[in-house]
Amino acid sequence: MGKTLNRRNLDFWFFAKIGIFLIFAIFLMYPFFSLFGRSFLSYEGEFTLDNFKTFFTYKYYYETLFRSLKVSASATIGAVIIGVPLAYITSRYNIWGKRIVNVMIIMSLLSPPFIGAYSWILLLGRNGTITRFLDTLGIHFPSIYGFWGIILVFTLKLYPYVYLYVSGALDSIDSSLEEAAENLGMSKWKRMMTVTFPVILPTIAAGAVMVFMSSLADFGTPMLIGEGYKVLPVLVYEEFMSEMGGNPGLASALSIIVVCCSLSVLLYQKRVVAKKQYTMSTLRPPKIEQLKIIPRVLLTLGVFIVTSITFLPQVVVVYTSFLKTNGPVFVKGFSLDSYQTIFYKLGMNIRNTFTYSTVAIVLIIGLGIIIAYLITKRRSKSSDILDILVMFPYVIPGAVLGIGLLLAFKKGPIVLAGTPYIMIIAYVIRKMPFTVRSSSAILQQVDQSVEEASINLGVSPMKSFFLITARLMLPGIVSGAILSWISTINELSSSIMLYTGKTATISVAIYTEVVRASFGTAAALASILTLATLLSFVLFSIISKGKVSVV
Repeated sequence: MGKTLNRRNLDFWFFAKIGIFLIFAIFLMYPFFSLFGRSFLSYEGEFTLDNFKTFFTYKYYYETLFRSLKVSASATIGAVIIGVPLAYITSRYNIWGKRIVNVMIIMSLLSPPFIGAYSWILLLGRNGTITRFLDTLGIHFPSIYGFWGIILVFTLKLYPYVYLYVSGALDSIDSSLEEAAENLGMSKWKRMMTVTFPVILPTIAAGAVMVFMSSLADFGTPMLIGEGYKVLPVLVYEEFMSEMGGNPGLASALSIIVVCCSLSVLLYQKRVVAKKQYTMSTLRPPKIEQLKIIPRVLLTLGVFIVTSITFLPQVVVVYTSFLKTNGPVFVKGFSLDSYQTIFYKLGMNIRNTFTYSTVAIVLIIGLGIIIAYLITKRRSKSSDILDILVMFPYVIPGAVLGIGLLLAFKKGPIVLAGTPYIMIIAYVIRKMPFTVRSSSAILQQVDQSVEEASINLGVSPMKSFFLITARLMLPGIVSGAILSWISTINELSSSIMLYTGKTATISVAIYTEVVRASFGTAAALASILTLATLLSFVLFSIISKGKVSVV
């Protein structure tokens, strides 16, 4: 009996779990603890609290934290103000073109924020198209650079999180709840404020937290458009990468503070949401209200104006990639010069992006399906810990993960700094949550008895899993893998910390080209990413058949 029990415990999944924990220990916890330990070391390597003391003493440092929180809070409020009404209108009224609206919103979400910042510089920068047009009319538009520019880009880029979360929640409300309120004499407005919104409040909070953490962690947008308005991720980058000799200890302390802020917000949101959970039947989904022609036209027009502004950066990027350039200035006429330049000078960046992303996605799929199975079907205390480990990279900024990996693998038994391997590892660790979550969602719908029947017929657990369960998981695996792929090819935050001259990617090249004012080549590179994202999203829509959300 004891031998049988031991044999059952020491099966394929036991060793798989050990292997997965080892991978996370080496490539996630070790770098993070290296970062944590480095924050308590002086430049000479002695223990000190000076790094944290410096941060809390000098206004230059602690003010960046307040700026980061102010930017994140403002962008979150803006995203909720746009996302919630937009979701309500598209979910509850018969406006035209809902599918087009959804595609435009999702596409704007999937492109990297720094491309949006770059596009808005082309439109509203000092020599931007709209700025020059307004100047001819005698209207002087305020500068896009600084605090308000960052808020504009983050709000338009990130409100889709709120929109998608709230749309899903509104579609799953039991209509009998709202009908009961109206039958008791409530007006539509009062019913909306006292019944509908309290029910979807946890979902709004979840979307808001996504916006807050994304804007808190983003490096590219404030770096490009912030100018003198410096936020914490930019300060971390400058302290670590300074050409004048950075301070890794201070950069590590700043990174720990960013992570603490992200985790505090996430835990607070979970605590609030846990007290306001509602369970209801979705047997009676809400009906779509049929509007008369004038309100229908006005609401459709309003929705398309908002989504068109959101989608505008994608159009601007593609359009400007075909314009002739004279140095940093766009001139009249169209040409393919920008594309010829990037394929001649930056072909390596393009190859690196797709090579690293392809290798990363293969590893993500392999590890992701095993982790999803361990979390969903082999529940235990260790699988709960594994769930937290998988999601941890999702809440920490990419630049922080990059610094941790550099500190851990710059010297010692495993030296990976400056190699393609460290870039791939960063992508795998940071982008795996998409595939794990998507695979877990599908796996929860798979009946365990099918696999158990196979095992009872003498097939090994590992063979049963790969022959039966993995095949049933396929739509979820592929959908999540495509999302991981999209976010990997667009990744900037960790790449900017880890790249060398030989391992630079497209997103790094876009950043450096914008800094050099080579806007034509930056637009051509961004267009390649946009095209790759669009094709991936189309593939995702076909495979998932609308059953898997992108967030």
